[in-house]
Amino acid sequence: MFPWNFTPFNKDTIKKLQQMKPEEIEKYVNEMLGKMMPTEMQGMNFSKGSNPFNISANPTEESNHELQAKVFETHDDVYVMIPVKDRNDVNKMRIYHTSNQLIIEHFPEAEDKQTITLPAIVKKKGSRASFKEGTLEIKLPKSIHMQYTEIDVREYE
Repeated sequence: MFPWNFTPFNKDTIKKLQQMKPEEIEKYVNEMLGKMMPTEMQGMNFSKGSNPFNISANPTEESNHELQAKVFETHDDVYVMIPVKDRNDVNKMRIYHTSNQLIIEHFPEAEDKQTITLPAIVKKKGSRASFKEGTLEIKLPKSIHMQYTEIDVREYE
């Protein structure tokens, strides 16, 4: 049977935790992070709402120009939805993909190249794109074949 009376959180510790203010907790956490972080990172501001690494809130949206791609996946496919104002832009753009990236050239400007990281590995063949009602929809079938290779472990004496 577990001795419930011998936990690291005794009555005094619980009282201290209940009396602590959020500012004190944040100060304590920042002090501990400061002790653990390398000196190069200690000048960064890790307070609530700050973004020290300039990471976008939604990594699937590109922010180079006006490309507002929405990426989502279903059980079988990965979809990329791109709003396009002019039908002629669709005819000018070139679309390529690797197993985990979608590359769009000549959109929104002729010299632009956009790369979108896909949330899953996709197949080489079977992709299709269609333009309807101002939206370019790109459908990429997911690759379900996981390439596992067993590694033999031998004991040497």
